[in-house]
Amino acid sequence: MGGREMAWHPLLDGELADRADEAVTAIAEALAGAGDVSPASLGSGGPGIALFFAYLGRARPQHGHEERADRLLDDAFDAVADRPLGASLFAGFTGVAWTAEHIAGPDEDSGEEDANAAVDEALVEFLGQSPWREDYDLVGGLAGMAVYAFERLPRPSARRCLELVLDRLAETAERRDGRATWKTRPEHLIEPTRSEYPAGYYNLGVAHGVPAVVAVVARMAAAGIGGGRTRELLGEATAWVLDQRLESPAGRSLFPAFVGPGISPVPARMAWCYGDPGIAAALLAAARAAGDEQLHGEALALARRAAAEPTSRKDVIDPALCHGAAGLAHLFNRIHQSSGDAACADAARRWFARVLDMRTQGTGLAGFRYRTRPRDAELRDDPGLVTGVAGIGLALLAAITAVEPAWDRLLLASLPP
Repeated sequence: MGGREMAWHPLLDGELADRADEAVTAIAEALAGAGDVSPASLGSGGPGIALFFAYLGRARPQHGHEERADRLLDDAFDAVADRPLGASLFAGFTGVAWTAEHIAGPDEDSGEEDANAAVDEALVEFLGQSPWREDYDLVGGLAGMAVYAFERLPRPSARRCLELVLDRLAETAERRDGRATWKTRPEHLIEPTRSEYPAGYYNLGVAHGVPAVVAVVARMAAAGIGGGRTRELLGEATAWVLDQRLESPAGRSLFPAFVGPGISPVPARMAWCYGDPGIAAALLAAARAAGDEQLHGEALALARRAAAEPTSRKDVIDPALCHGAAGLAHLFNRIHQSSGDAACADAARRWFARVLDMRTQGTGLAGFRYRTRPRDAELRDDPGLVTGVAGIGLALLAAITAVEPAWDRLLLASLPP
């Protein structure tokens, strides 16, 4: 599995580690028998499940997990060949290609033709469109395409993709007074959000907003893409994000979910997709890329503030990776492993305990179910990565093994030590 590996260590021990290990086994069994899943969606279907089995195979070799991952990827490539898909990372062809690249790794030399060369060519052509009319975000836009290209470095085609992402980000940025931001236009919103915000807004979630740009441009700077203009854009985007902090009382997030003219900002939920923990990880990436000790301290203070929140928070409604307890547990684990911060380690353990307390054996998939919004009464089964048991399994596996969870590059959460 590709990329630099850091000295990762198991976070959990004792009874909590035993419970997590048993849950991972149950998730593997449930996913082995999972029926109808979207074959080509990294976020909700086969590629995300393949990612879980690939990492499980590294932690528990010689049990056929790698072969299961390969079969799921074969199905995904067949689906891509059978019908046209968009370029989005979480639901399009770049997500399938990213998964294959990530699982194979850059050092694997099979002597076969580079299966993703055609994807690079397609992305170069797609990203050459100007003016850019598509989204800029992680899930479906420019930031997600950059995540794929990072996985392909140091190939010249990957650098070209990243240079074009930088071009498109630069041309769509709203820049003023040393700040840069990107607007989520109404045509990129789904109903009923579009009707509620007909002029669009400026999004502050990692999944759909400007913090994803901060993390992506930080990684570009670290990779030497774009030189001075990359560092300038990183500074401007980071400054804009920091300007959005609220005077929030204890127990509330410092950052809102979105802002805009006529919008009264309110504190976001606490999660990876929206809220302080995901923003803290993005700011840490920016600080390290820029060598900015002050920003690093601010970002770590934001993470520690979020780490102090109780696991009884009412806005954490399920165990999912995206907006639930598993995502929080994994983010705090990642920040702890990268910084050595003890408060984040303690928070990660508490949130992993919360994940396992949400499990009810004999229901759902491996005992886990989810809901999309707090007001939703219906609990649902989901095998996928973003809101389902594949993502929960990956987070739990990272907490009980010494295998670095480099898969969290998808969440823009991976941090150098």
